[in-house]
Amino acid sequence: MRCASKDEPVLIRRASESDLGRLAEIQALCPEAAQWSKVRDFLSYDVLVAVPQDSIVGFAVAREIGMGESELLNLAVAPEWRRRGIGRRLIESLHALRPGALFLEVRESNQAARKFYDVLGFQEVGRRTGYYVSPSESAVVMKIHSCYCHK
Repeated sequence: MRCASKDEPVLIRRASESDLGRLAEIQALCPEAAQWSKVRDFLSYDVLVAVPQDSIVGFAVAREIGMGESELLNLAVAPEWRRRGIGRRLIESLHALRPGALFLEVRESNQAARKFYDVLGFQEVGRRTGYYVSPSESAVVMKIHSCYCHK
């Protein structure tokens, strides 16, 4: 797969059932992302995909948890497409779809993801001890509100 510049147009759209195979491939390439045993379950939530040309290179899954509050359940970008603004575009699009507070949990040891979310304006608001299994690890809970979004 070819590389793109940060300025290349990227279509962000809702996922469809025909996208599930590619979403499973991307999830498998990203062990640091949440590993859902049934990728079909993504379709129960808001799922956006990033398509620079003709192939999906990343996805984000979120759900509404209350009035004006959503939770990012999964975010993955194919390794060869990272650091090109794909993750940022997915988060911004989710936030446009569901304005207000956006929460997420991230492994305490996942420094790259924590830095990424920090750059986007997320703030640490708590911890969940033993939240993750295999291996057992605490989760850092982060939050952003639509007024903090960077463009």
